[in-house]
Amino acid sequence: MLFVDESGQDQRNSPYEVLAGIAIEDRTIWKLIREISKAQEQFFGARLYEAYGAEAKAKELLKKKTYRLANQMPPFSPEERQRLSREILSDGSAPSRPRLTALAQAKIAYCKHILGEAHLHGAKVFATMVPQSAPRPPNGDEMRKDYAFFLERFYHFLNQTQGNPMGFLIFDELDKSASHVLLGQISRYFERTKNGRIRARLIIPEPLFVHSDLSSLVQLADLVAYIVSWGLRLARMPESTRPELGPLVEIVKQMRYLHLTDGGQNVWGIKEISDLRPKQP
Repeated sequence: MLFVDESGQDQRNSPYEVLAGIAIEDRTIWKLIREISKAQEQFFGARLYEAYGAEAKAKELLKKKTYRLANQMPPFSPEERQRLSREILSDGSAPSRPRLTALAQAKIAYCKHILGEAHLHGAKVFATMVPQSAPRPPNGDEMRKDYAFFLERFYHFLNQTQGNPMGFLIFDELDKSASHVLLGQISRYFERTKNGRIRARLIIPEPLFVHSDLSSLVQLADLVAYIVSWGLRLARMPESTRPELGPLVEIVKQMRYLHLTDGGQNVWGIKEISDLRPKQP
């Protein structure tokens, strides 16, 4: 199952618009979900949704302020960090320097931990990175090239996996009209294009949409998308990065899909797409 989310789609502050997915074998999904839930109790002393009343988005967990607060005091022990984090999450009316510092340290440590757990559970990362200046399709009926690349790499991954498993697409639900537009674009791709019909042999052509605050693994895809946008750069990418994200970037890079062709070429699951307009027939 490929859990998919985006970062930088508002085309405002993010250096790159990123479409990211994290592929998990069905038999390991529940194990990973339980590890994520256990990690929240371990690092924060509480479930994040219960504390915030909403999904804990990567842009809140890993923003620059989080790192600034985390570095304003020496690292706390895991036990003290959990206690102070639980205190401020249960009662935000009494913030203190130690509590704010501990919570920031817990956020960074939690993100690193769950990425490591995903890696241990065999997760594979796919992503496209689009410059904000990239040309875009004039016709809303056409599927963008980044989605086509995304489906192509996922198909090759499935085709190279023992047993040729079927792949499911799990998207973060947008507003209903936007979800219907995306659903129509993907359906037309699978039904009306040669490549789409080939890839429908291994990818279920109708994606599923879920609310990200109800799916731990879509939240994990959100985390990957944010880290790729702000911290990962491929060759000849001019935009600067946030160096503090480096340890998280390294874990994401270890999870990248990689295929070595018969000709000795590396085919990676993360690619820059400089023009979103689909190829004309």
